[in-house]
Amino acid sequence: MISEKMVGLVQNSSIIRAMFEEGKKMADIYGEENVFDFSIGNPSVEPPVEVKEAIIDIITNESPNLVHGYMNNSGYEDVRDVVAKHINKTQGTAFATENIVMTVGAAGGLNVIFKALLNKGDEVMVFAPYFGEYRSYVNNYDGVLVEISPNTVDFQPNLDEFKEKITAKTKAVIVNTPNNPTGVVYSEETICKLAMILEDKQKEFGTSIYLISDEPYRELVYDGIEVPYLTKYYKNTVVGYSYSKSLSLPGERIGYLVLPKEMDDFANIVAAVNVANRILGYVNAPSLMQRVIARCVDAKVDVESYNRNREVLYNKLMEFGYDCIKPQGTFYLFVKAFGGDDIAFANAAKKYNILIVPGTSFGCPGYCRIAYCVDHSKVVGALDGFEKLAKEYQ
Repeated sequence: MISEKMVGLVQNSSIIRAMFEEGKKMADIYGEENVFDFSIGNPSVEPPVEVKEAIIDIITNESPNLVHGYMNNSGYEDVRDVVAKHINKTQGTAFATENIVMTVGAAGGLNVIFKALLNKGDEVMVFAPYFGEYRSYVNNYDGVLVEISPNTVDFQPNLDEFKEKITAKTKAVIVNTPNNPTGVVYSEETICKLAMILEDKQKEFGTSIYLISDEPYRELVYDGIEVPYLTKYYKNTVVGYSYSKSLSLPGERIGYLVLPKEMDDFANIVAAVNVANRILGYVNAPSLMQRVIARCVDAKVDVESYNRNREVLYNKLMEFGYDCIKPQGTFYLFVKAFGGDDIAFANAAKKYNILIVPGTSFGCPGYCRIAYCVDHSKVVGALDGFEKLAKEYQ
């Protein structure tokens, strides 16, 4: 028999993954060209050519032991040095090799930092809507997830409720900006207010509260929007980054944690993160991809392809009568469900071979997420179905 904890996790397994699998079954029935799967954030844009060239050259010319061997749990020192210098150049920071830990993507990084920080019963706060897997990540280490209600006016964090819900048990706060599923970028004003609240609460309770910034979409922004770098506003910030979206490498599982030396208990946290990296079974981040990243930190995907989808989809849905905020980043659109029942609305969409994800899985009932990281022809092809779906309710 499986563990009691896993019984619950299996029963509540990701609806996004379930719909992704359903999309594959529908494609077998109706033909792939007739199914419009907007369920999963799987990048449709090709990785930069530099990535392919780096992989081939590294495998061909570098020492096999260096490419495929073990290294320090934090990752190769030269790779971490390159990453630190890249962040310093782009964000105006002053990180060094010791501040970077290479991880198995952002998900691996978040699990590592939670393993390092959380005691049983510690509270981790999230702002709805949020990436649903946070529930499992926190549960993995017997933490308690505390949800802050969504601000459906502009989807900036609800800071009044946040301030009221912080307790002496609050150990961490997760921030995801640009946000999955809304595409909203949290403003500098929001970040400043958030940091001030955390500073005040740390003094009130005599505790350290860590701000975990989950940043897989940092480079996927539009219209010249700038994403604040949170370590500049609050010293107890940990940044979790992934190259899954910025280089279109979700299957390669490569990312990093940033641990500023100014943070409380820095030395012990770094030591704990390294041990957590090992004992969780990762041992270290994938060696080949670390070497690739060292050569490709300045590479970028073609965000304009996503922007093209964003413009067409947003403008057409608004024309059809949908209610949604135009995304500032990511490749997601968060629409209000006609009729108010997001699950029923997502099921109704299936009649037109359209797969979208109910907002309930993001802690925000009444909305649905549309992942427009698909071929442009899929966006265009789905428009007729989206229009018919709207007319059903109108």
